[in-house]
Amino acid sequence: MTEASRKQIPHPPAPRRHGILPLVYCCMLPMLAVAAVPASAAVPGSAAAPGLPGMAVDTLPPAVTARIDGVARAVMAERGFPSVSIAVVDHGQLVYTHAYGMAQLEPAVPATAAMRYSIGSISKQFTAAAILILRQQGRLHLSDPVGKYIPGLTEGDKVTIRQVLSHTSGYQDYWPEDYLMQPMEQPTTAQAILDRWARKPLDFAPGTQWQYSNTNYVIAGRIVETITGQPLMQFLTQNIFHPLGMRSVWDSDETSLTHADATPYVRAALGPLRVAPHEGRGWMFAAGELAMTPHDLALWDQSLIHRSLLEPASYQQMFTAVRLNDGSDTGYGLGIEVSHRGGHLALEHSGEVTGFVSDNLVLPDQQIAVAAVTNHMAGGASEVARLVADVLTGTSSLTPVEQQTLAMYRSLQHGQIDRSQLSPNLNAYFSAQTVEDFATSLAPLGEPLRFHQTHSELRGGMTFRSFLIEYPTRRLSLSTYTYPDGKLEQFLVDPLQ
Repeated sequence: MTEASRKQIPHPPAPRRHGILPLVYCCMLPMLAVAAVPASAAVPGSAAAPGLPGMAVDTLPPAVTARIDGVARAVMAERGFPSVSIAVVDHGQLVYTHAYGMAQLEPAVPATAAMRYSIGSISKQFTAAAILILRQQGRLHLSDPVGKYIPGLTEGDKVTIRQVLSHTSGYQDYWPEDYLMQPMEQPTTAQAILDRWARKPLDFAPGTQWQYSNTNYVIAGRIVETITGQPLMQFLTQNIFHPLGMRSVWDSDETSLTHADATPYVRAALGPLRVAPHEGRGWMFAAGELAMTPHDLALWDQSLIHRSLLEPASYQQMFTAVRLNDGSDTGYGLGIEVSHRGGHLALEHSGEVTGFVSDNLVLPDQQIAVAAVTNHMAGGASEVARLVADVLTGTSSLTPVEQQTLAMYRSLQHGQIDRSQLSPNLNAYFSAQTVEDFATSLAPLGEPLRFHQTHSELRGGMTFRSFLIEYPTRRLSLSTYTYPDGKLEQFLVDPLQ
């Protein structure tokens, strides 16, 4: 399961981390009828695909909805994935759900927000929450060595539960690849995974490095089962899914999704889309086994924002980035990445299982969350989630320099410029004809989907800055030179390929 939230385009491609490969606001429309769906596939007590209740959710202003739709369609077209389904939380409430594109190509089946998608490594949040619930019950401590519950693991007397949840244990990842290897088309067991990968020498001493590893979460899942005497999915259902009303959750490690759900696709190089192979049973246990509608993932996000399910101390543990022995910040809490956007706490995790890529972004301070799921391994889910979050936060997520530069860009779109901000040279550059050319060429593009600074350096006694301006169909670069007194010496806009 690949999990890829940390390094996204436009940065150079980096190894993706898995949900078992290294990884929305949804209208709950009635799902398509399915015949003979195995009861074991659904979470115990949850409804199978047919008959899930719900109504379309759309309480956003039309202008905001239009911008969100523009983001989803633009990224879908750019990345070439068949469909994307999203759920949006704003002011702590589920406000928008929608699906775009095709859930299945042949025969053609449009995507609906009531369809389930695999969420890959986002599943790790739920395994981590299960561990925290057991901590609340006094049945374990995060400082406990994993060998207390699972004998025979390498240095099991030294590696702690906190270290496996934060990927600082040293256990080697059993699935770092971004494709499904042939042996993994056959079934396995959690114990077989641990026997092969968790009995190897550690990749590093516990607590000295951060390295994403699905093996950690197989260990965590088995700890839950050992302590409770229950299957992990049963414990999750009783303690998380049912209390939050998450009725669509499906154990895709036990049984493949049905034809009423999104079909996963892969592409070799630039070839055609083909239906993805399915992982053998057992490979996704505790690390990437969950599938659900974005609507239900948003219910989980609401609980994170309101801190309504777990005890306050548990959320504090989950949302605090773990530090290495030398004090270095890993940027990773317990089952979730921890960072800041515009000075506000940001919680995020992406996920991938064969044919599906997902991203879940929660901004608890701003009471905003975006869940995005796709049915192709081309990526783009995190791009959708982040751009939609930008639509909701507006300029509040921009730095002061970005806000000032965007304000001037918008003024030029309307044929206006504040000449008090310009140096004599730039004032002369912006002749009446130049201002008119800016307005006539930029005004039709409308409001950018995204505007952010990409580079800054000192040169010629000034600060040079470059910015990226993204639209659904094109990207622009903007470059500025600024004197120490704040006067602008340059403000140029150019097209990007």
